[in-house]
Amino acid sequence: MSGERLIYLPLGGAGEIGMNAYIYGYGMPGKERLILVDLGVAFPDMDGSPGVDLIMPDISWLADKLDRLEAIFITHAHEDHIGALPHLWPALRKPVYARKFTATIGRLKFEEAGHPKDAITTVEARPHVVEAGPFKVQFVPVAHSIPESAALIIDTPAGRIIHSGDFKRDATPIVGEGWDDAAMEAIAAERPVKALMCDSTNVFSTHEGRSESTLKDPIAELVKSAGGMVVATTFASNVARLKTLAEAGRAAGRQVCLLGRAMKRMVAAAEETGVLVGFPRTLTPEEALEVPRRNLMLIVTGSQGERRAASAQLSRGKYLGIEMKEGDMFLFSSKTIPGNERGVLSIVNAFSEMGVDIVDDNGGLYHVSGHANRPDLEQVHRTFLPDMLLPMHGEHRHLREHVRIAHEAGIAAAVATNGMMMDITGDVPKVVERIEAGRTYLDGNVLIGALDGVVRNRIRMALNGLAMVTVILDEQDQPLGEAWVELMGLPETGKGGRALAETLETELTQFLDGASAKILSNDDKMDEALRKIVRQVSMEEIGKKPEVIVVVSRLATE
Repeated sequence: MSGERLIYLPLGGAGEIGMNAYIYGYGMPGKERLILVDLGVAFPDMDGSPGVDLIMPDISWLADKLDRLEAIFITHAHEDHIGALPHLWPALRKPVYARKFTATIGRLKFEEAGHPKDAITTVEARPHVVEAGPFKVQFVPVAHSIPESAALIIDTPAGRIIHSGDFKRDATPIVGEGWDDAAMEAIAAERPVKALMCDSTNVFSTHEGRSESTLKDPIAELVKSAGGMVVATTFASNVARLKTLAEAGRAAGRQVCLLGRAMKRMVAAAEETGVLVGFPRTLTPEEALEVPRRNLMLIVTGSQGERRAASAQLSRGKYLGIEMKEGDMFLFSSKTIPGNERGVLSIVNAFSEMGVDIVDDNGGLYHVSGHANRPDLEQVHRTFLPDMLLPMHGEHRHLREHVRIAHEAGIAAAVATNGMMMDITGDVPKVVERIEAGRTYLDGNVLIGALDGVVRNRIRMALNGLAMVTVILDEQDQPLGEAWVELMGLPETGKGGRALAETLETELTQFLDGASAKILSNDDKMDEALRKIVRQVSMEEIGKKPEVIVVVSRLATE
């Protein structure tokens, strides 16, 4: 035995849906040459990460080993696979490889961030090979809900890995390449598959997946039956769905207007790269205002209830001069991602109050998933017959169920969540190390660690309110005037209708008047004592202990 090993280490996307980042390595233990597959984001929520803009993997483990990192490969242009690249690439500065459409989206992101666009290399599909250290990588076209998605064939001295990326077995996806069973069988026959890293998103869906093309007729019939203005929303990146919606509008004698920067960017990139052809001509918002409502269809961003997207803006009133009215129809050609229900429901209720007819996808007529269901996953297992399977892209329950299915088929498998380094050199995957797989937050335009305390303090202030205490001492460390208190996020009055700030100021001033020189001369003791009084008095007055900031100013001795 040479002693070299093949390792797999997810930093994101394993044990959660989103924030995908997967490391592969080959070499002597601790000296493996490495590649990174995908670098995506997850989206924050007000409960756990208020004020945060994006959540990304913590790449410190990788940043400490830059001399061993060969390259970065991006499977497709969904934000949960590419969204962190412009933010974290400066810490890695390694070549990035992607197919044409994905590379175009990546370069737009790099241009906005001020990074060199030539750091991203456009790669042709298989049989083209990218060599990165001991790895030989091919991009295999697969169907998904965004153009030019790819699985990766990763050939190593220890065997062949298939990294599925996000995929579905759809031979007719409207835009882009379809799933090709014959091509996959040829890959399986070419060389034994040592390990299959496989999408697990829809492992609990027991029916066969449906093609994107099955939506064309139902959507066309729905749009044709509408009387007022028609507005439809879907994921901005689902270019095939955008085309289906736009063609339905045109077939019903309607002119089409796209609303939302992300949607326009995706259509432009798809047309520029040649993956989208024949998209109906669209109007500007200004032109749309001149069209009778019965002759107009809007396709808008915001299918997940995002507050700043076009759907939410329309639900709050006029957006770019356009407004919804009674008798109009709003179509959700999308599935609500768990966690987004509140935002979507808010939009639905707002439109309902306007008298807008709302159509969603409860019946399955107007949306299909971009991920493979259980029967399709099982067919992929049978096609590749891997020595082992490591499920990815799923919550823990998805990974565990996928492992159970693999075991039933006689395939070695294991649950590998973020931070679990797996040795996949032998016949079964083994955990060899656990690393801290944390999170990095984009907060405004600054990157912060999830454990830095910034968001924790923000949550504490949101829950408990804030009291700021100011005290001035003279040259002899004696109080100069009374303490004063400013409150934020707290009731103005306490028990008995007394002003809370005044009650606090009275208690603090009484303390200062009787405090010893030992306390008054020591900033730490002053801080501790004043903080304790504010929290105790607030608890008595309003039943809450606020966060407290103490400012002690001392006059300088001349």
